[in-house]
Amino acid sequence: MIISGSGTDILFQAILFLFGAVVGSFLNVVILRLPDDQRSIAYPPSHCPECKTPIRWYDNIPILSYILLKGRCRSCKTSISWQYPFVESAMGLLSVALLNRFGLSFDLFLYFVFVAALLAILFIDLHHQIIPDSISLPGILVGLGGSFFSSQLTWQEAILGALAGGGFLYAIAFGYLLLRKQEGMGGGDIKLLAMIGAFLGWKSLLYIIFASSVAGSLIGITILLIRKQDRQTRIPFGPFLAVAALSYLFFQEQIFAFWQAWLINQ
Repeated sequence: MIISGSGTDILFQAILFLFGAVVGSFLNVVILRLPDDQRSIAYPPSHCPECKTPIRWYDNIPILSYILLKGRCRSCKTSISWQYPFVESAMGLLSVALLNRFGLSFDLFLYFVFVAALLAILFIDLHHQIIPDSISLPGILVGLGGSFFSSQLTWQEAILGALAGGGFLYAIAFGYLLLRKQEGMGGGDIKLLAMIGAFLGWKSLLYIIFASSVAGSLIGITILLIRKQDRQTRIPFGPFLAVAALSYLFFQEQIFAFWQAWLINQ
């Protein structure tokens, strides 16, 4: 579906953006509470993490409330993290991008779930260096089940993607453990790549592994140099896998065209 500027298209995009922003607001709750086994993502209702004051509905409107409150709690004036409007805006924009890519189709809803899962995983791994099984394992099943109805990949490609994605990282992690006698990659990354493979198919994996590894190495080395930390410092790999998967989802045609052009010129 290409943006044509018609009233109907603009209306659908606005609706998808608002819906995505609302889901992004929920994702912020998931990101904050899911890593803590003692907390529920449903109860208690949203409240300020500093003063514990319940957040009124008019202070909980995605993006808008953050702007009106100037990024501060109405009650205690404590600063509100930029992550909240960022996740809401990102999910809204990604929802519009999905509409423009897939139109009003089954794939729009299938990959909406995928994008939401990646966004939650990205920030949870950044903050806690864990990738919850409660997201990645159901995600694998959703990706495999959705492949039977998707126009983007076959169920065979999805199954191979899940097996190859998880198997590849497992082989790397096992080899590193044998050589270095210590864990170099968590099981969460393995399950995440299996989920990505289930949604995007096995053909996506070479690019995703390459792009995430290069980006992770460059950024990781830069962080170590700036902070003057040793090489044993753990840097979460999940965010790089998530960003690489998103780039493949929206730009796979351009990626394959670039790859083919590079092969022809060799």
